[in-house]
Amino acid sequence: MNLPSQKKILIVAESIDVEDSSGTKGRVALIQNLHKIGYDVRVYHYTRKEIQLPGITCFAIKENRLSTLFFLSRLERYVRFLFKKSLSKPLEKIFGFSFTLFNDRNSIVAALRKIENFTPDLVLTLSQGGRFRPHHALLKIPEWKDKWMAYIHDPYPMHLYPRPYTWVEAGYEKKHRFIKEMTEKSAYLVFPSQLLKDWMGSYFPSCLYKGIVIPHQIDSDEALSAKIPEYFNPKKFNILHAGNLLWGRDPEGLIQGFLKFLKLNPEAGKESRLIFLGGQNHYSSILSEYTAKIPQFYVSEANVPFKQVQKLQTLSAVNIILEAKSEISPFLPGKFPHCILANRPILLLGPYYSESKRLLGDDYLYWAEIDEVDKIVAHLGKLYRHWKNDPTQLKLDRPDLQEYLSVIYLAQIMKKIF
Repeated sequence: MNLPSQKKILIVAESIDVEDSSGTKGRVALIQNLHKIGYDVRVYHYTRKEIQLPGITCFAIKENRLSTLFFLSRLERYVRFLFKKSLSKPLEKIFGFSFTLFNDRNSIVAALRKIENFTPDLVLTLSQGGRFRPHHALLKIPEWKDKWMAYIHDPYPMHLYPRPYTWVEAGYEKKHRFIKEMTEKSAYLVFPSQLLKDWMGSYFPSCLYKGIVIPHQIDSDEALSAKIPEYFNPKKFNILHAGNLLWGRDPEGLIQGFLKFLKLNPEAGKESRLIFLGGQNHYSSILSEYTAKIPQFYVSEANVPFKQVQKLQTLSAVNIILEAKSEISPFLPGKFPHCILANRPILLLGPYYSESKRLLGDDYLYWAEIDEVDKIVAHLGKLYRHWKNDPTQLKLDRPDLQEYLSVIYLAQIMKKIF
């Protein structure tokens, strides 16, 4: 039985499938940590399949497949398939969003309006990518606006992204108005990074005074009992990049740095491996070419299960965080808490102004721009010598960041909110 003082949190999530993206892994860790604090958490999610989280009541929202919007979305899809003509851009120029999104929004609204015997003290919307379906839905439930906490995981719309990702979408003006309305009508705005809060606040002032930073969470209960795959030898100097290489996260500098490191340290040739884990991506063809030429190089052909990736992160000598070449990276990578939990040195390759660098600190040793090959070589050489001297002492050792990403800090933030 719930105590009278126990706060109720309704979470409306786009997905709670941890295998679909690093972002979802972070959102699920947040949900689980809210539950650990002691809140009465109920999750409505649009994953479109039954998923249950331990100790948490979860409901899969069903898509309304009988509506006019559903019919129009399928008609648009058939036109694209049969006539090889996409109507998405002209339609979004008119309406701002797709018929699919509008139907999904209405499906979520219908499910939320049927909730009985649960009056939330807080409603938290979690999304992924550029869809923000739960946020669209909450705009249609004005009676919850004074308890609505909107989570903004990335810049949006796309024309507000930093380079090289910025581009103008069809219907960008309506997308911009949607975010403006969301930031003004919600009670709280949550960001996973301070830089993202500042970035979005430069366009939408509400973000600055409503904004709360809740970083991606460490889920300390994750079991690390996954089987070690044959391609991984924990006795080697393993340099691991886990996650998809989206366009802009060019691995060329890292690969050239690794090759030069091997050339300057011949004894490392039999002991070192550069490993990329993730599915097909923008750089797959380039990675395949290197795989055929370099025996110390391994690239997975498909996605690797989350728990197995976590296991390998703890057993690697070095974990890589690779970001795009830019003036700034306001994103907190979804893998960041997993790298902190692994307690292995992070080779951070990205802009000087990035959330990862801000958290690791200006004096963090192992940072370089993604194309600074000689600097990457120097870092790998130093890390290799430390590993050679005593592999057990090659640790990140950042208890301050472990606490910042933990349920302890989250509890402090939530206490202030309530």
